[in-house]
Amino acid sequence: MSDNKFTQFLQNNPRMIGVLFSLMVFLSSTGAAAASLGSTNPGP
Repeated sequence: MSDNKFTQFLQNNPRMIGVLFSLMVFLSSTGAAAASLGSTNPGP
């Protein structure tokens, strides 16, 4: 999807802006939690 098609899609579906933002926040926090969990385990 090019930028023009993507911006047109978001203009036609404004709810998707909130959905994409929520998904981005969720994935960011999940990645940070997984990274902190993995760093607390000592190696052999």
